[in-house]
Amino acid sequence: MAWLVIWPIINAIVRTIWRPDLSGDYGLDFSSYAFFFSDGYSLANLSVTLWTTAVCAIFLLLICLPIALYLRFSSGRLPGFVQALAIFPMFVPSIILAYAFIRVLGPNGMVDIVLNSVGLPKIRTPYLTPWGPVIGLVWDNIPLTVLILLSGLGSVANQAIEAARDVGANRLEVFWHIILPRISNSILVALSFSILGIFSAFTLPYLLGPAAPEMMGPFMQRTFREVNDPINAVTQAVITFGFCIAFGLFYVRSVARNQRK
Repeated sequence: MAWLVIWPIINAIVRTIWRPDLSGDYGLDFSSYAFFFSDGYSLANLSVTLWTTAVCAIFLLLICLPIALYLRFSSGRLPGFVQALAIFPMFVPSIILAYAFIRVLGPNGMVDIVLNSVGLPKIRTPYLTPWGPVIGLVWDNIPLTVLILLSGLGSVANQAIEAARDVGANRLEVFWHIILPRISNSILVALSFSILGIFSAFTLPYLLGPAAPEMMGPFMQRTFREVNDPINAVTQAVITFGFCIAFGLFYVRSVARNQRK
């Protein structure tokens, strides 16, 4: 743990703030951070990363919570089929997902061919726009989010719901006063895991997103390999890690709260 995670983090921070000057003497130097936060292109990349992360989190909650509620309170064969569909993206590698996305929704893809065959105009494809990574990342994170929410819903007793219905509570009141308070920690945990993965994602933003502005993952890779600027690439990595720590605190707070109960 210390060798694989903590030491690289400390090393990256030290490399970006303890650097030699023109005479070769080492000292504190925050110029790479000053450049990042004064460079319009870097700030645009950070902004599009935060925007993509927030939009994906909202869509994941809107899509996965109804699915988890349906799976928890339904019985029969259909919920099993829905659960299999919800978990299916877990077994599809990201690069295969990106290829399928391009073939279906890309320029001259399957959707365009179908629309053209019935005389309808082409759609404006989300491929190579900020919405391309959003679609791919949401689809890729559905299984983990559904499974965590479903685990949280397991703590909701049927007796509590039946008691609320006996006193006249409707579905919305049951959800708001009985279910939601019991799964709030699970929602925070699910969103924390998804946000951490989305913020540092590389494959889907690299293959489906625009060339500029770009998310932090492709931005770091391009700065390191194509621009050959390791200091600024490491600086971008440290800043990305700082945002991930902020998101990770939601998960730590949820775990600590559960342990106190």
